Amino acid sequence: MAELIKVGELCEISSSKRIFAKEYQESGIPFFRGKEVTEKYNGKLNVTTELFISEEKYLELVSKFGVPQQGDMLLTSVGTLGSTYIVKGSDKFYFKDGNLTWFKNFKGLNSQYFQYWLESPEGKGQLRKSEIGSSQSAYTIANLKEMQISLPSIDDQLHAVSYIEKYDNLIENNNRRIAILEDVAQSLYREWFVNFRYPNHQDDLDADGKPKLVDTPFGQIPEGWEVKRLDEVADINPQSITQRNAPEKIGYIDFSSVGTGVIDEVKPMLFNEAPSRARRVVVDGDIIWATVRPNRKQYSFICKPLPNTIVSTGFAVIRSKSLPESYLYSFTTTDSFTGYLINHATGSAYPAVNSDIFQKAGILVPPKNLVEKFDEFCSRAISLSEVLKKKNANLKQQRDMLLPKLISGQIELKD
Repeated sequence: MAELIKVGELCEISSSKRIFAKEYQESGIPFFRGKEVTEKYNGKLNVTTELFISEEKYLELVSKFGVPQQGDMLLTSVGTLGSTYIVKGSDKFYFKDGNLTWFKNFKGLNSQYFQYWLESPEGKGQLRKSEIGSSQSAYTIANLKEMQISLPSIDDQLHAVSYIEKYDNLIENNNRRIAILEDVAQSLYREWFVNFRYPNHQDDLDADGKPKLVDTPFGQIPEGWEVKRLDEVADINPQSITQRNAPEKIGYIDFSSVGTGVIDEVKPMLFNEAPSRARRVVVDGDIIWATVRPNRKQYSFICKPLPNTIVSTGFAVIRSKSLPESYLYSFTTTDSFTGYLINHATGSAYPAVNSDIFQKAGILVPPKNLVEKFDEFCSRAISLSEVLKKKNANLKQQRDMLLPKLISGQIELKD
């Protein structure tokens, strides 16, 4: 059996130097908090960075204290706990003290293996022991140093890493294809419905060769287009289950399972054992949007779910009445729609929006023939993207079944 060693003996564990709010910039070197690391952990390629520091400040940190280097690992340590990220050679960023813990200068422990170990039952158990706090859980550096790891030889660590990486590489390749497909759909939306360069738009120019635009609450839009309330074209939270009509078994999508455009897990369970928030029914073509902290962009498209799939009441369910789902999804995932939700959220610690805010949202409604043509292009992209997401879910399930067996030594890999 592998020897138990304290993690603090195998690497340095620290955090960053404090960066004050007055030092934040609108552009420059990305400044990560737990949110950005969690997005990377969940496979998002284009992380939404909201804070930056200057190049000058970054170079000062490099010279005086050092910055994360290739092979170092970051761990989210406040709020959303346990998300990890291995720093790549191309990375250039700094991070918030307290929110993230920095593991570096590994000795006899491969950082990638350590990351996988933290995802295993043994590693998760050690992390739970490191938690403090009741209202908001957190990890302390002192407790993390005391975690004990069963440490195989470095060769065995590298063997395990190379095996699990095959799954991760397939998932990452699929994520790249998904990002391309989603970018194509969003680019087409912007070109047609923001820049108004839709097919045959030249036919709608005036005598001076300028677009025929009219003033609306949305700004200027082409003649013949409309602005409607979202509840005129979609139902908000149209269907719920109760104790009386509940099925025996459900597939449950909770708050932690949804990222930006992705659902990581649908948990099968008995309804009588489900959380009280498991109430909202979703069907093919629905859109779900997290009502708490809309700046985190937790939303997804529901594609061919199993019967009796239920989401938490922490989501608004948007179900189209008249528009193609591809157009509705493209609109409700724009920065402008996200900004609308952020601006109407109430509460300081956990800003949230209610169903009324969704119902009152304005939506641009172009002519029917144009949105149908958009749907011809984008519904295929969305469908292919959803197929790739399901492939990733299956790969992740296989990987997660294999991981604890490799870490515990139940499976021995041979050259």
